[in-house]
Amino acid sequence: MKSIKQLVAGVSLAAVALGMVGCAGMSNQDKNTAIGAGAGAVIGGVLTGGSAVGTVGGAAVGGVIGNQVKPTR
Repeated sequence: MKSIKQLVAGVSLAAVALGMVGCAGMSNQDKNTAIGAGAGAVIGGVLTGGSAVGTVGGAAVGGVIGNQVKPTR
């Protein structure tokens, strides 16, 4: 079971890394949304033992949080 968690985390991180390549033309808010969704998916997957529902739920929550983050000036 531990190897499945490691596999999910590794694949999720790889997907985030590959997805970041396409961020060149994105606004800061779009980038924050993508980063939040990726981090949320990884955390949700790890916390729920690789459950698809946990991964998707984490991605959704992380994406919303990332979208709402505003830089301090």
